Amino acid sequence: MNNRIKELRAKAGISQLELAQRVGVRRETILFIENGKYIPSLKLAHDIAKVLKSSMDELFIFEKD
Repeated sequence: MNNRIKELRAKAGISQLELAQRVGVRRETILFIENGKYIPSLKLAHDIAKVLKSSMDELFIFEKD
């Protein structure tokens, strides 16, 4: 699953560390999510979307097989 977290985070002027602190995870977790190496829980995805003032549909790119 791909995502636009890095793009929307940069647009909002929020660092990985700040986003991580606001959603209650480590900065590395945000890095792994942005790089597609970790799929967040539904709650974490929702929290990230809320901080970035985005919907989960805007944030995550669900590819069909």
